[in-house]
Amino acid sequence: MVEETVTAVELLERLRVFEAEAEEAYGRMYDARIGSDLAARYSDTKEAFHEAIAVARRLGLTRETKRLEKRLAEIKTIYRSQFPA
Repeated sequence: MVEETVTAVELLERLRVFEAEAEEAYGRMYDARIGSDLAARYSDTKEAFHEAIAVARRLGLTRETKRLEKRLAEIKTIYRSQFPA
């Protein structure tokens, strides 16, 4: 088995990609139909933010981790207020 060595630069790039994917998915929520399509976009948003947060933690980026967690919490609040079940 070959173990992949990932550099800090590569992890930072992954973090940026995950965050960009999360924000893009969040934007698509507003174009989604109410129901499963909307739920899927919300799930995509949360998943990408969780990935970005995990990478930030792995890199020891405390402020970045907190910023991403705060943004995710904001999106959850917005979702719950604008798209009630």
